[in-house]
Amino acid sequence: MAWTTWQVVRDRNAGLYLGGVVVSGFGTSAMWLVSGVWVKSLTGSSSLAALATFALWLPVLAGPLLGTLADRTRRRPLLIWTNLGLAALLCTLLAVDAADRVWILFAVLFVYGAAGVVHDAAEAALVASAVDKKLLGDFNGLRMTANEGMKLVAPLAGAGLFAAYGGARVALLDALTFVAAAGLYALLRVKEEPKSTRASGSWWTRTVEGARYLRHHPTLRTLALAGGFTMFLAGINGALIFAVVDEGLGRSPAFAGVLYAVQGVGSVAIGLLSGPLLRRYGERVFAAAGLGLFAGSVALRALPYDAVALVCSAGIGVGLPCVLIAVLTAVQRETPDELVGRVAATANTLVFAPNAVALGAGAGLVALADHRVLLAALGVAGLAAVPRVLSSTRHPHRAGT
Repeated sequence: MAWTTWQVVRDRNAGLYLGGVVVSGFGTSAMWLVSGVWVKSLTGSSSLAALATFALWLPVLAGPLLGTLADRTRRRPLLIWTNLGLAALLCTLLAVDAADRVWILFAVLFVYGAAGVVHDAAEAALVASAVDKKLLGDFNGLRMTANEGMKLVAPLAGAGLFAAYGGARVALLDALTFVAAAGLYALLRVKEEPKSTRASGSWWTRTVEGARYLRHHPTLRTLALAGGFTMFLAGINGALIFAVVDEGLGRSPAFAGVLYAVQGVGSVAIGLLSGPLLRRYGERVFAAAGLGLFAGSVALRALPYDAVALVCSAGIGVGLPCVLIAVLTAVQRETPDELVGRVAATANTLVFAPNAVALGAGAGLVALADHRVLLAALGVAGLAAVPRVLSSTRHPHRAGT
């Protein structure tokens, strides 16, 4: 494991990518938390504060259309200009200083989310061509580790900066991280042929090509659907967290932060191990094992013991990323270069859109049913899906291929 991790870090392009992920991920994680707090502080409305997160998530629904852009132009310049564009966009938030200007923040968050969809599609496609395919699992695991690591520290830093100086300073910090990320992407050494748009069909036609490829590829289709189902369960599970803390454990709401921190540590750990495990067992087994661990951990959360809750949080932190890493790695390995952007964006929509729906559904369910019953039902549903993920396919991935 240490050797392959070192191989990824030593690779110039992979190292620069990971540097960009760490830098921009810090700013994004800080802004993600602060946006809701900012809206709440200006308007006093909890519902509007919740809409801040929704504005960031909403563009995921248009992932297949937005991802097409990553296959119509060279990906490295697209990454650079997307980061610089976001940096400029965030500077407009300096004007948000009263409740009647909150609409500017919502508009920026929506564009921020849309740009993030394009960025992720372009990055997935460029990584697939620039990083050794045998190391894609290691790279995606390290990327997960970097992202989760930033989620452990950036929100606290963002909250502290917001408390001291206000939301505008957090926006400027985020803008600076995007400028730094653009600089790192500019240092990448990749060869890309100019994309020809002649006789390539309409935007919609090209979008459909990506969706059709995903639909007819048995491995990718199964993994993407498994990812979406897992994230749906995760969304409902997330909505139950305060019921677990309050009604189940008899703790104050602040204890949820401890559970999330333990979950983050689990995600960081599995990111370091994902490469060797993917090579040994393949994407399907890795995803199925992650789904099983996630589902079992969710079900056991119904038990009213602190130690069990902490272990289950770690299990969720390990299990959930397994599914996400497996989906992305399979897309990069199994998709032709000219389609990777579209297929990755379509897969991301299938995986992450259900999470947004589930967050709302879970908020309603927790008011209607005992959280222990809901957790048990989520666990059973997840475990029941494991055999489907493991079912045979025409194109299984073999270790080392």
